[in-house]
Amino acid sequence: MESDLNLRNFCIIAHIDHGKSTLADRFIQRSGQVAQREFCEQLLDGMELERERGITIKASAVALDYTLNSKRYRFNLIDTPGHVDFSYEVSRALKACEGAVLLVDAAQGVEAQTISNFYLALEEGLTIIPALNKIDLAAARIKEVKEEIETILGLEKEEVLEVSAKTGQGLEALMQRIVEKIPSPERLVDALLRALVFDAQYDEYRGVVVYVRVFNGSIRRGDRIRLLSTGSTYEVSEVGVFRPKMTPQETLSAGEVGYVIAGIKRIQDVHVGETLTSAEAEGVEPLPGYREPKPMVFCSFFPGLESDSQALKRALERLQLNDAAIRFEPTQSEALGYGFRCGFLGLLHMEIAQERLERELNVDVVQTAPSTSYQVLLKTGELENIETPSKLPTPDKILEVREPMMEVSIVLPNDYIGAVMRLCEIRRGTLKSTQYLGTKRCLLVFKMPLAEIIYDFYDKLKSITRGLATMDYEFKGYEKADLVKLDILIAGKRADPLSMIVHRSKAYETGKSILKVLRKEIPRHLFDVVLQAAIGSRIIAKESIRAMAKNVTAKCYGGDITRKMKLLKKQREGKKRMKQIGQVTVPQSAFRAVLRRFEE
Repeated sequence: MESDLNLRNFCIIAHIDHGKSTLADRFIQRSGQVAQREFCEQLLDGMELERERGITIKASAVALDYTLNSKRYRFNLIDTPGHVDFSYEVSRALKACEGAVLLVDAAQGVEAQTISNFYLALEEGLTIIPALNKIDLAAARIKEVKEEIETILGLEKEEVLEVSAKTGQGLEALMQRIVEKIPSPERLVDALLRALVFDAQYDEYRGVVVYVRVFNGSIRRGDRIRLLSTGSTYEVSEVGVFRPKMTPQETLSAGEVGYVIAGIKRIQDVHVGETLTSAEAEGVEPLPGYREPKPMVFCSFFPGLESDSQALKRALERLQLNDAAIRFEPTQSEALGYGFRCGFLGLLHMEIAQERLERELNVDVVQTAPSTSYQVLLKTGELENIETPSKLPTPDKILEVREPMMEVSIVLPNDYIGAVMRLCEIRRGTLKSTQYLGTKRCLLVFKMPLAEIIYDFYDKLKSITRGLATMDYEFKGYEKADLVKLDILIAGKRADPLSMIVHRSKAYETGKSILKVLRKEIPRHLFDVVLQAAIGSRIIAKESIRAMAKNVTAKCYGGDITRKMKLLKKQREGKKRMKQIGQVTVPQSAFRAVLRRFEE
């Protein structure tokens, strides 16, 4: 690397849809590193789903050249996701940077995720450059939003830059501010190698591509490196930077952000947040990593009509290669056969995973209703983590059940405060604080169970506020609650995929609604099929599917009534015997319909 090249490592953080990827596009265009014929919008969002949905799912890095007053600079830019489910990607990116551009929409103002990401960057000690985006919009409220930034985030409104990521207006001033304000990284090139792994990607032909920020020393092709957590050693076959395609270079020195390829076969062998060092080095202090992402939402995936469990397992393994936050383990169901219990960071993360399985990996999937993890304190004093309702011990063994609680921050117009408070009360939420953001908007903070959020809370919130409210949530620990396991029985047999853990006050309502859906979806049999919702051995709701009736007396024309009575009695006995030995066929459409009930 040239000695006159000055480094600036920074990321772009913002609420979802505030223009991070578009601003990254303008940076790339300004640097001239991508020919105009190769340029396209959302250049760093390489995944098909990212382009289709218009959101960033994976953080992306790119190295850009910039010249100011005849002095050359290297910008290492990391574009981050905005959705709450992918905040772990943001925390990774912050570890690799000295600064952050905090982007705020000039029309929408400071939103829930803006506040969350601002505090994440503040905790990491980053230099924050506030910028107001979309100033070219007719609805832009430049003066008001600057005051919001000052009131809520405590940043000087005079320091807020005005930019338009769409037109490029104000881009030069922002790049100059990055040079002036964000400190150059400390460059201990001759020290012992220490590099932080902040992401990893799987390449079918080259193995794991490790994204690193080098803090001390340097890495060259042919070097022997060691991963501190596992002690595994590898030989480096290539190092380089993203421009935005992977571009090899001779060495990666202290302060640089780039990639390392070293013949690592499985992505599970690399833990994001760990330290990479020289194979011969001893007594190396690991760099401070960050919290491992913890799955919060669980559901089971079973193979559909055109797939089998082995195909589903191979697809999940391939998906995990590019998304290490997904967890899965085998499970079995009488109704759906062999499948996998999967853990995700949130509902959007789960939805993205299912779409990728079906579209990118061509696997037909049946998905069960999402649930969350619980803690169970047994009478023996043991504490168990329960991720699936079928593993919940019987009530006689349980001392208490604890559920995950979240701190939910909602930014909304003042006109909808009453409606949102009612919604949160119905969902067992407790108001913790209210903060007014100017004259028209406010921030409400609730304490709420995760189980009440994961199904349709966000959709309901958007609906009652006409799309104007935004939400962020953070895990705050487990708390005791009056929870029970709700079982669904079909012809006396438990349907495990439909079991769920619910609050006792909502058990009847939930059970009754599931039975109504199943009654419509399960076809009629030659015998009566009884559907029941139960808590332990107590039945709390019931529905019946009447048997198909055949007119066995059709051939009797007049004559003695006893002949007809004998035929009807024989039919009743046959139905009774069939009910004892017959199997109820539950179509997969019934399970899909129950899931749709939660979505609606």
